[in-house]
Amino acid sequence: MAQTAMATTRSALTEADIRTLVRGVSAEERAAAALKLCRVIESQPLTDEERETAAEILRVMAHDAAEMVRRALAVTLKASPLVPRDVALRLARDVEAICLPILNFSPAFTDDDLAKIVRLGGPVRQLAIARRPMLSRTVTAAIAEHGGDRAVAAACANDNADFAEDALAQVVERFEAHERVLLAVAYRRVLPLSVTETLVGLVSDKVRDHLISCHAVAPKVALDVAVGAAERATVDLVDQAGHTHDVKGFVAHLNGAQKLSASLLLRALAHGHMTFFEWGVAELSGVPHHRTWLMIHDAGPLGLRAIYERAGLPARLFPAFRAAVDTFHSMEFEGGTRDLAKFQQTLLQRFLTQPDTASRDDVDYLLDKMDQLSGEARREAAQTA
Repeated sequence: MAQTAMATTRSALTEADIRTLVRGVSAEERAAAALKLCRVIESQPLTDEERETAAEILRVMAHDAAEMVRRALAVTLKASPLVPRDVALRLARDVEAICLPILNFSPAFTDDDLAKIVRLGGPVRQLAIARRPMLSRTVTAAIAEHGGDRAVAAACANDNADFAEDALAQVVERFEAHERVLLAVAYRRVLPLSVTETLVGLVSDKVRDHLISCHAVAPKVALDVAVGAAERATVDLVDQAGHTHDVKGFVAHLNGAQKLSASLLLRALAHGHMTFFEWGVAELSGVPHHRTWLMIHDAGPLGLRAIYERAGLPARLFPAFRAAVDTFHSMEFEGGTRDLAKFQQTLLQRFLTQPDTASRDDVDYLLDKMDQLSGEARREAAQTA
């Protein structure tokens, strides 16, 4: 140990403190001396020579056999730039009470150090690193490839963690059945388009609506979610919407369960369930049904848009809702398989002619999806004829 160098340290670090740290009989004595020394090192400005002395003192602490001495160092100087890299690496291999504070905060580690610990250190150390104030792409790539679900979720929820697109794609692929991880990815402030569109097919309606509303999603993907091949549960809900006698109670139940989504409302409307749509918008907007009805069926151009915006529904999907409502008004929709096919065909034509609708590619995609629905309706009609 560099006891000669230690003797040159500033007057605040007394010879008695250093002797106690090095030669103290009991662990308690050495821990008290370590705590005092760490506080002085942290609080006092040091010259370059004094920094070297402080580093030697910290190495003495890191090699102490008593856990409480090493813990005094790890906790007191967890975020200090004065901790040498070799000391930080030694503490990172220590017991959890010592390694976790250092792994959470210490600036002594290089990105490669942290990536290696992620690969070899186990889930507890992975989680500590995932929660650091800043994470580079080198570290997040290691977490994406080797991290357990808790560490990956924590890193994805950390908006100061810089993820490359391929790392996020790897996370989604590895944890496509882990809701906590997918939620953490979905609610990041910024998401690559490819990751967003993959998530759309994996998450709940509420999270899906968040992705469509807050992130860049191709309109054809949004339309696919809304009127295309939605998951079985959504289809079942739409079918129930057309048969329940207590529509008000039904939509209130769906809203309470966070399932009254924009995609569900549009899918229901595309199946002709106008009453469900009216009550759903009333529930989301907090406007009584009779007033909601008047605004939806207002002959002017502003009523539907006003109640739509009041309900908090995504602006990007408004043209599709506008086309569906106008189509409903333009024909006598009485239900039934054949009537549904006619309704959907008319809806497509109206959507095609809207001046503020999506691009031609997006309309073609919607056309394909609605053709599928109409084809299914015609096949069902032929079977029942």
